[in-house]
Amino acid sequence: MKREIYIFNNGEMRRKDNTILFETEECKKYIPIEEINNIWFFGEVTINKSLLDFVSQKEICLHFFNYYGYYSGSFYPREHLNSGYAILKQAEHYLDYNKRMELARGIIETAVKNIIVIIKYYNGRGSDLECNIVSITDKLNKMQDVNKIEQLMALEGNIRDEYYSCFNEIIKNTDFKFTGRSKRPPLDNINSLISFGNSIMYTTVLGEIYQTHLDPRIGYLHSTNERRFTLNLDIAEIFKPIIVDRTIFALLNKGIITKKDFEKDFNGILISEKGKKKFIEEYNGKLDTVIKHPRLNASVSYKRLIRLELYKIQKHITENEKYEGFVAGW
Repeated sequence: MKREIYIFNNGEMRRKDNTILFETEECKKYIPIEEINNIWFFGEVTINKSLLDFVSQKEICLHFFNYYGYYSGSFYPREHLNSGYAILKQAEHYLDYNKRMELARGIIETAVKNIIVIIKYYNGRGSDLECNIVSITDKLNKMQDVNKIEQLMALEGNIRDEYYSCFNEIIKNTDFKFTGRSKRPPLDNINSLISFGNSIMYTTVLGEIYQTHLDPRIGYLHSTNERRFTLNLDIAEIFKPIIVDRTIFALLNKGIITKKDFEKDFNGILISEKGKKKFIEEYNGKLDTVIKHPRLNASVSYKRLIRLELYKIQKHITENEKYEGFVAGW
């Protein structure tokens, strides 16, 4: 099974014969190329064209984050699986508003259903969230009556605001208080975790899209425009509640992340390098968690579920197989 490589130190990465060498002032580390799926850069790292050519041949995506933990961009190698037919069908389903609406509704309804799964899970474990379950379920039902993507997004925004209002009930760590969503910059510790986790999820999905016939630039819920990638944003909505948010709840409720793992900067709160490492360890544990798939009658990891979700989108647009999103069942 290929690994995700996370680089936090400053240094230089280059090709060395048929492998990759990462060199810092203190040490050298060789990374076997055949074991790598994606490389994530959080430190200041120098790379060259020879390395880019090499990772492109080996079909490895590179993802870059700046000092503040914000996603900067990706080196997305030449698509090795892209199908002209699939891309034409993908574009057709975007340009035909009814077809786009069908996919957008399916994606966002699946995301909301997973939000409800999360709230029900914690409601059954001592959090008083019954009213929120009823309210969000009512808003979900209203999605059936809207015929504009903007209306879907507005309803989703209302649902997410109510969902976020549940965080203080779910998080039992009294050192952390959630005051509402804030992004750039995050104004509290929990917002810092949400922003970092969502960025990681977007790039995780992007790496999985690379292994399909789909083009990441054509999304359905998020408008395809000057932004480089949008399909990953769509699919990430489905998995953020059951992977990113559960990671946050586990880290805080178990006391793995503490107030010492954050630092104040430019009127905002940033997660420290140590905190990022803790987050990624827990996040990868969630991705590697294996569940029994309800339809395949097989055990699959959450990371594999992301790929399967993309295959369902692909079948919807190329084989007219109705898209039905994954809803967690625990």
